[in-house]
Amino acid sequence: MSTIFSKIVRGEIPSHKVAENEQYLAFLDIRPLAKGHTLVIPKKEVDNVFDLDEQTYAGLWLFAQKVALAIGKTMPCERVGVAVIGLEVPHAHIHLVPINGIYDIDFSKPKLELSPDEFQSIAQRISDAVV
Repeated sequence: MSTIFSKIVRGEIPSHKVAENEQYLAFLDIRPLAKGHTLVIPKKEVDNVFDLDEQTYAGLWLFAQKVALAIGKTMPCERVGVAVIGLEVPHAHIHLVPINGIYDIDFSKPKLELSPDEFQSIAQRISDAVV
């Protein structure tokens, strides 16, 4: 069964992409905890991040590192927090969240409501900083 993330990869559902290559994709979370909250996924549809083959798993984290560094350069934060929860969408993914304290990455907090223009501006800033 195709996940919402697979549909994003195929372009069937729009997203605010910040980075992409042949194997991985990073895009803004549409229900962010903070401005710049980004999801990093393998394009290969695998439910659990720990079920990825070694090469894909390692590549996902290296790709996420590049995106996290770009987020850190462009979003006001002390650090970029990382979470792998894996319950909300059955497709392996990493959350990268700009944080200033430990409670900034509490997923029970109310999510931000951003305009399409805000999403686009944030995605462009992060994308421009990805090396």
